[in-house]
Amino acid sequence: MASRWPIRLLSAGLAVWYARFGLRKRKPTAMPRRVLVAHHLLLGDTIMLAPLLKKLRTRFPEAEIVMTCRPAFAALFATQPYGVRVVSFDPRQVRTFRELFRIRGFDLALLPADNRFSWLARALDARWIVAFEGDRPAYKNWLVDEFRAFPDHAMALGDLIAQHLVDGPAPSPYQLSDWPAPPATGFVAPAAPYCVLHVGASTPLRHWEPEKWRALIAWLEGMGTKAVISAGPGEEDLGKKIDPAGRLDSYPGTLSLPQVWRLLSGAKAVVCPDTGISHLARLVGVPLVVLFGPGSATLFGGGEFWRNVPDRKVTIPKFPCRDENMIFRRHLPWAEHCGRTTVQCSAPRCMQALTVDMVTRALDSLEAGRAADATRN
Repeated sequence: MASRWPIRLLSAGLAVWYARFGLRKRKPTAMPRRVLVAHHLLLGDTIMLAPLLKKLRTRFPEAEIVMTCRPAFAALFATQPYGVRVVSFDPRQVRTFRELFRIRGFDLALLPADNRFSWLARALDARWIVAFEGDRPAYKNWLVDEFRAFPDHAMALGDLIAQHLVDGPAPSPYQLSDWPAPPATGFVAPAAPYCVLHVGASTPLRHWEPEKWRALIAWLEGMGTKAVISAGPGEEDLGKKIDPAGRLDSYPGTLSLPQVWRLLSGAKAVVCPDTGISHLARLVGVPLVVLFGPGSATLFGGGEFWRNVPDRKVTIPKFPCRDENMIFRRHLPWAEHCGRTTVQCSAPRCMQALTVDMVTRALDSLEAGRAADATRN
């Protein structure tokens, strides 16, 4: 596995050089011409930066906005939503650092999560670096110029970052026209009507039991809707446990993210755990049911920004062990979030507490809402 150390050393050396010998003094700019958003977040967290990107475009309409992004997610930004230029970056690949270094020189750098990227921002000759307070260890914060506080009340993470990292009014709610679909190569899509069941997640502690998925599939078929199984790369066994006979259309990690976008866009609804695909479904605008186990339905739900996208959150409020409350290594007392590993938690009781009836009622509610909207229109 490639190491992060070459880029860390490059960043540290360049950061020190700019700090001591850079020609420009470090100071904030009222109307920045070049803005950097630096991170290495997972898919869902990356998509949750959409409110921040829209706010930046609204506040600085003429600015060049550049955002780092994991190479695997860059294709989602091919249509340049909000006029943002995405540059693939992997801390283990020196080549991606060189690509960033070619476009160095930023008036403003924003760090929505990990403050270690302040070293990267300074290495890219950022004049002013803004980040949230409280990251650790302390060396991550040495090059940050301005710290922002987290709120003392519950809110969605996307809203939180947009409202508290940058001054000014909140961005207007998401519209489908904000983010045109990225180009995708063709694949064999299922026949409509169908409901996508994305069964994978970043941890087994967010998996729902196979027998419950099977019961949901039977309910959907009874309602005249085909169930389609989706999962991420390396999660092929999840689909096999649910549909051992292989009778359903299944996409076990075989689609690119733009192809997943197309799959979701043709669906009647999507049901999935609290994972990156749930946030992608919000971009697509498809009716969505999200199963929240360890995660907070408030913190990781759509919030104010995605209020126009129809969704239902299936969760057990105030679940007793959803109490770690650590977000990006900061403790937020109101977060109601659990980040335990399978070593610390042998069975996901929070997911097991979610019943099939909860999910079917959520789907019924979405359908009733759709029918009401059609009547009004």
